[in-house]
Amino acid sequence: MKVLITGATGLVGGELVSLLLKNGIQINYLTTSQKKIQKQDLYNGFYWDPEKGIIDESCIDEVDVVIHLAGAPIAKRWTKEYKEEILESRTLSTNVLYNLIKSKENRIHQLISASAIGIYPDSLEKVYSEDSNEVDNSFIGNVVEKWEEAVDSFSRLGIRVAKVRTGLVLSGKGGMLAEIAKPVRYGMGSAFGSGNQMQSWIDIEDLVDIYYYILNNELEGVYNAVAPYPVSQNELVKCVAKVLNKPYFMPNIPKFAMELILGEMHMLLFTSQNVSAKKIIGQGYQFKYLSLEKALENELK
Repeated sequence: MKVLITGATGLVGGELVSLLLKNGIQINYLTTSQKKIQKQDLYNGFYWDPEKGIIDESCIDEVDVVIHLAGAPIAKRWTKEYKEEILESRTLSTNVLYNLIKSKENRIHQLISASAIGIYPDSLEKVYSEDSNEVDNSFIGNVVEKWEEAVDSFSRLGIRVAKVRTGLVLSGKGGMLAEIAKPVRYGMGSAFGSGNQMQSWIDIEDLVDIYYYILNNELEGVYNAVAPYPVSQNELVKCVAKVLNKPYFMPNIPKFAMELILGEMHMLLFTSQNVSAKKIIGQGYQFKYLSLEKALENELK
């Protein structure tokens, strides 16, 4: 099998590449950096520039499945220009892939795309499954909705489409966990706002395993990539402090303070999404990390 991956050099992409190579899967990957292009037996890079509509057409030669992870990080201050980049990095890249696959004879039969639980409305009470049609009335909700609409277009080409709505990814190599752990390491850990907002988390090992599981079992449709037992933000930060053997006594940080520091992006810290993992479990997937504490021990020690 040969897989084309976008976003292969990112946090999740790097872990997924390692897993696929271990299992003997050939990888083509797209990169916007000429310096990151490698040519190896099982791992070959190709250049693209989605903003300009440029893509090396040979990237899909003999490819069976596309895994689409590309997108600008959301954990960065949202200026007007950067908000456009967050949206366009997802929709434009998807459209460039679509136009190439539509125009060139190929054998691609499956597309697995990243997505986000940010599509679900902010709620302290509701539990969201993949059947929910509600979309959060926010910038992120709007981005994910348009991103998924672009991804769905591949079904018109007779390609099976799977969308992986990802929660808070726990990785010791970066991402949101690193940001949460920073103040905790200095004994300054604290939750945001009430601390009651639900955090649907997933260990990065389980996340890449879910991509591999969807690939192997040729699944289609929407899947929530979250561990089965979400926690409140207060519980999350408290558990990080416990794993790092640090005190946890600081008062919660008020919303207005984070809005002053982060601007509109502060909403990422205060949104509550309790998201169900029942669908992927129903397909037979078994989580490695059901316990938040075990996941944190795996990533932070």
